Amino acid sequence: MSTTPFPSAADERALRRLLLLLATIAGVAVANIYYNQPLLDSLRGSFPQSASWVGAVPAVTQLGYAAGMLLLAPLGDRFDRRLLILLQIAGLSIALIVTAAAPNLTTMIGASLAIGVLATIAQQAVPFAAELAPPSQRGHAVGTVMSGLLLGILLARTAAGLVAEYFGWRTVFAASLVALLALAVVIWIRLPKSKPTSTLPYGKLLMSMWHLIVEHPGLREASVTGACLFAAFSIFWSVLALLLAGAPFHLGPQAAGLFGIVGAGGALAAPIAGKSADRRGPRAVISLSIVLVAISFVVFGLSGASIAGLIVGVIILDVGVQAAQISNQSRIYALSPEARSRVNTVYMVTYFIGGAAGSAVGAFVWPWFGWMGVSVAGLAFTALAGWSHARRRTRPVTAS
Repeated sequence: MSTTPFPSAADERALRRLLLLLATIAGVAVANIYYNQPLLDSLRGSFPQSASWVGAVPAVTQLGYAAGMLLLAPLGDRFDRRLLILLQIAGLSIALIVTAAAPNLTTMIGASLAIGVLATIAQQAVPFAAELAPPSQRGHAVGTVMSGLLLGILLARTAAGLVAEYFGWRTVFAASLVALLALAVVIWIRLPKSKPTSTLPYGKLLMSMWHLIVEHPGLREASVTGACLFAAFSIFWSVLALLLAGAPFHLGPQAAGLFGIVGAGGALAAPIAGKSADRRGPRAVISLSIVLVAISFVVFGLSGASIAGLIVGVIILDVGVQAAQISNQSRIYALSPEARSRVNTVYMVTYFIGGAAGSAVGAFVWPWFGWMGVSVAGLAFTALAGWSHARRRTRPVTAS
């Protein structure tokens, strides 16, 4: 077991190794809330009596993630993050076993909620990176860990689609269990303990987040902007498998998962966006990101029968959403350094409520209005993000 203190900012090689480990933790953990998205058509086949409710699986998982961030992520300011990560891995492992063995959709929905709550391991890794890095490199450090998180989000779909195609959807969750247990061993050996920055009791720790919301208007703006963009992101990814399963494509979960490889190009933009936010300020990066997301949904609306068009749209969407995410997180971590876990919780809870809203809207819009309705809804969420961002144009977040 490692009790090594954090490496200093000057020890760049040690810092780089630690950031890579944190990126791996974030990616492997967050992947669990996205494995189910390319499996929706397979779930309809396994649970035909509840087929109309399969859209609830990704929506409930994301709501669980928001709840986990609200209830568990703030503990990173109060307790050793390493211990929290290991305890959550233990709980997540149990939830994965239940999901893999689920006899009906109701059980799977309940287990998916637990997966969402416990997969918030990733939200201990990102503020940890912000704590380790000097202020001049904070955006780059956050971008590095977020690139791991993004790869987990996108490649989860690819891995789930491939495994489900050849071994069935239950094997997806069994394989995730094995990966988590292997990662737990590495964490036990390599990850140092953290030093708590707060002595507040749990109740007061949660209540203090309300004071952060009131005290920092820029945190509210960043949270709403991020949530609207993630809603747009989620409405696309939660419906993609259903689009590809129907005419004119008639493709299985493998094809939906392979789109994750295309979207993984957005992970390459994460460190670049972090550096740009360090040099030029985050607001300009976010403005450009909103424009990119809007363009992506115009492309989607024109590409309901075109794989090539969908590929172009995915690349634009993922680059835009992730560049905005890195820039938003870089600036909110400067607001209250002693409360980074709680600031991150406020932002990410709002963010994933947006994601759950996007998935829910997608589940409603798809059967009634089809792919064009989904594209219009994604564009509407993007417009809300633009409104939230533009209305605080003259008041920078760091001055909040």
